[in-house]
Amino acid sequence: MSAPTAPVREIRLAPTRVIVERKPGGAIYVRSALELGPYPGRMTDRLDYWAEHAPHRTFIAQRTKDDAWRRLTYSQAAEQARRIAQALVDRPLSSKRPIAILSGNDIEHALLGLGAMYAGVPYSPISTAYSLVSTDFGKLKHIFNVLTPGLVFAASGEQYSRAIRAVIPQDAELVCVRDPLPGATIFSDLIAASPGPALEEAYARVGPDTVFKILFTSGSTGMPKGVIYTHRVWTSNQQQVRQCWPFVEDEPPVILEWLPWNHTFAGSKDFGLILYNGGTLYLDEGRPVPGAFDETLRNLREIAPTIVLNVPKGFEALIPHLRKDPELRRHYFSRLKALFYAGAGISQEVWDALQDLSIEACGERILMLSGLGATETGPFALWVGKDVRRAGECGVPAPGMELKLIPSGHKLEARLRGPNITPGYWNQPELTRAAFDEEGFYKIGDALRFVDESDPDKGFIFDGRIAEDFKLSTATWVSVGPMRVNFLAHFAPYAKEVVIAGADRDFVGALIFPDIAACRELSSEPCSVAELLARPQVRAKFRELLAGMAKTSTGSSNRIARAIILDVPPSIDAHELTDKGSISQRAVLENRAEVVEELYSGSERVISIT
Repeated sequence: MSAPTAPVREIRLAPTRVIVERKPGGAIYVRSALELGPYPGRMTDRLDYWAEHAPHRTFIAQRTKDDAWRRLTYSQAAEQARRIAQALVDRPLSSKRPIAILSGNDIEHALLGLGAMYAGVPYSPISTAYSLVSTDFGKLKHIFNVLTPGLVFAASGEQYSRAIRAVIPQDAELVCVRDPLPGATIFSDLIAASPGPALEEAYARVGPDTVFKILFTSGSTGMPKGVIYTHRVWTSNQQQVRQCWPFVEDEPPVILEWLPWNHTFAGSKDFGLILYNGGTLYLDEGRPVPGAFDETLRNLREIAPTIVLNVPKGFEALIPHLRKDPELRRHYFSRLKALFYAGAGISQEVWDALQDLSIEACGERILMLSGLGATETGPFALWVGKDVRRAGECGVPAPGMELKLIPSGHKLEARLRGPNITPGYWNQPELTRAAFDEEGFYKIGDALRFVDESDPDKGFIFDGRIAEDFKLSTATWVSVGPMRVNFLAHFAPYAKEVVIAGADRDFVGALIFPDIAACRELSSEPCSVAELLARPQVRAKFRELLAGMAKTSTGSSNRIARAIILDVPPSIDAHELTDKGSISQRAVLENRAEVVEELYSGSERVISIT
């Protein structure tokens, strides 16, 4: 049975109908034909609702050291969060002295965030990479300067001791769950507080425009910026999700999640999906990397999710195991309503493989959903419906969202407006002003194009990042986003990342970050990384792939003529690598300007097909 003819597992999705208005000058305004329904003024209202209506349902579950699942019910979460809130109200915390969370996903992290919402104190989950991977703590110091926290949380004081000693303000309180450093408060002390009138007074002041969270962007275009989340931003966005995906009302969603909460995908979209709809979130300590994925597989053999929300690399890591393990495949798809990818473009090969595997497992296609958004948009902004059959489509605006398309060179620049858009950046008013246009639309920086301009209901296709595109010396535009996606699909598994060069040059070139493990398969002799990448077998493979890609090009705008395989990986401290592992094209080109010159002047490292 082939994917196009197999039946689709039926789920309820809203229609993707839009209203389009074209203005003189070329601007295009697009909005959903669906009106946004009512939403609560505070996300904690949803926790209170489920604590009353489904008190014994598991809200969050996390494995303990003895392999049992530690479960937190909705009633327990509401009760413990209010205790923590009272402890926070008793402390000198405020919007000027918020909470910084250094460690990753766990039940205590979730409770502290919920407690902060009841207390009206903003909190900020910060990338663990800034504490555990960075060597100079540059981004963490920058964040603390912007945030000015009065309380810092780290699940393990010992694990985060280097970062804590480097950045924590002297007047900030340190809270740890285990391995506390001298002078630290134990997390259980917060839960020991008894809610009283002071908490009720504080909570009464919390409303739709109260800032509850500051999410720092990954820093792909410079130092991280603190994106402001009000309750309105989050609750309106989750109402948009619910209206687009009404199937989450039919059965409370069950998710197994490894993605970190300092990213908007997991921390806002997925956590909010569970909380808003009374679902259950299982915390996965596995990762889609060698040596860490076995934990994910173990969890998936126990937990059958109703929706899987992942990045493409997560799906890529899973596919071989689904192929070779029929029981895992059957269990994985047994009650799955939809797959969802975000964070990066997914290849058509991965898309097709998941569709084929679902047919093998249950005789039906499982819908692959996606969309387009950003930390600043809640993040759900555009979404795809049931008729999408290929990777790359990002759909139509959600109810309550307005999309404005502005001609920009050879593309259409996307801008967004709605209740789910951030009010701006924390303590950085100049960045806030630059992020919005004169009509209050957020400039997301992405380009879009119609799937079919004669039928706008079919939605849009992502057309790259405006800031990354450039012109060759011939004035020919190069669209970096689509080229990068095609390159990585063609060079798999030998290339981990690629940076496209060629601004004001005669032709396009590439700086390749190789997958060392895959390259070692081409040459088994022990050697250093630099020696490996200089081996004839390795260079021949990359030249073969480069030539093969060139055969499918249609001209200089999408033909890569030269490449260099880099033996020095991207650096998080040099801002080349974001905390979520994505590459900053600009930072790499700036930091490695001499390599770009080498690419165009020629050297023995250059692989050329010109």
